[in-house]
Amino acid sequence: MMALTGLLLLELALYASCFVCGIITAASVTIVQGNFGGRCMLYGLVSYNATANAIGVQSSSSSSLCYFVSAISVMVAVVCFSLSMYWVYTFCLDGDIRRERMWMNLIMAVCGVFLFFLLITGCMLKIGRDSLCTSVTQTVPNITRCDEAQARTWVSPLKGERFYNSLYKAETAAWVNFFFWIIIGVLVFLQRRQSSGLKVIAGGHGGYGGPAGGLFGDPGVTAAETEPFFNRPARPQVLRHIDTIEAFPLDEDGIRTHACRAQWISSPSP
Repeated sequence: MMALTGLLLLELALYASCFVCGIITAASVTIVQGNFGGRCMLYGLVSYNATANAIGVQSSSSSSLCYFVSAISVMVAVVCFSLSMYWVYTFCLDGDIRRERMWMNLIMAVCGVFLFFLLITGCMLKIGRDSLCTSVTQTVPNITRCDEAQARTWVSPLKGERFYNSLYKAETAAWVNFFFWIIIGVLVFLQRRQSSGLKVIAGGHGGYGGPAGGLFGDPGVTAAETEPFFNRPARPQVLRHIDTIEAFPLDEDGIRTHACRAQWISSPSP
């Protein structure tokens, strides 16, 4: 039970960490989108105005792309927050936490869905940021790294002072979130196996007749059916003595050689 509680506590800590990662990803993407006038700069292209020595936006992605990334991150954060609060409330109310097998199967299914969407989100942030940075380094002169564009002037009303740091932070938080959900899936799987093992052991001491009944949980197996087929111990027998006296003639020495003959008849015990 201690190992199970330890795994659950680690799982709750991971839920809290995933909640923070989801909030960071959603907030960072939303801030960048707001600084660029509602444009989604993932996969975007920039332009350079040599006269004003300022960086502008040539094209941007659909706003729904950034909305998708933010929505996935917020959904993961909400689920993590709800699960954490539920287990904390259950522990404070009952003083003990018992997890049903059905709920663990549900958590594993949710884990698989989140891993799929977090993988897509992380790839979108990675490829989208690299595409934007490639456009920045190729378009803006005297820039070899994307983060150097944060110190350059941007066309008003654009605010590009922290666009690279915010997108990098969002991407890092998404991948950390993905990694944490892999660990959560492993922890739930281990708890599920421990729960199954405890049920098998409990079944062996639950009054089911014999080892076979305890192992497979079959209450119909009796003790007689579990006895070995060969080398069964012999049942006690009661000997009944029937004396039959028969007279025999004496021999030459006058000794009765067969004075009597006893017959022993065995019969099973009643």
